[in-house]
Amino acid sequence: MTSNDTQELSVEIYIDAPTDHVWTLMTEHQEKWWCPKPWRVEVVEQDWRAGGRAAMTMFGPNGETNPIEGIFLEVIAGRRFVTTDAITADMQPAGPFMIGIWEITPEGAGTRYRASARHWDAAARERHREMGFEAGWMACAEQLKALAEGGQA
Repeated sequence: MTSNDTQELSVEIYIDAPTDHVWTLMTEHQEKWWCPKPWRVEVVEQDWRAGGRAAMTMFGPNGETNPIEGIFLEVIAGRRFVTTDAITADMQPAGPFMIGIWEITPEGAGTRYRASARHWDAAARERHREMGFEAGWMACAEQLKALAEGGQA
């Protein structure tokens, strides 16, 4: 899904698992679902508070390395977290690309998961789309869904 008003791209999926379980997987087990396979991620630090450091490194199957450094803008436990790569935890500019928003809401007996990326301009949004945003972020959503519905922690 695309919104031109906010330069946003997003994906969403229904997960047949309780919201508290999905939240735990989202925040405490990112290394199990964050990157579309065969990529993987290693969490460097996640300081789950506004202004806290949000750092990880993504590793590709051909030796690619993509460090991600930023901060949390908002953390509402059990509901949503928002990050940006615009600045680092020590308040240094970091060449902004996006604001990421991951949120969950109860829906029936399960959970509605939505992940979105708001970009600084249309060019950045299109660059992210061309990088495979929809397929990549949906793959992550499906990996989270499989973990949650499989009862894994």
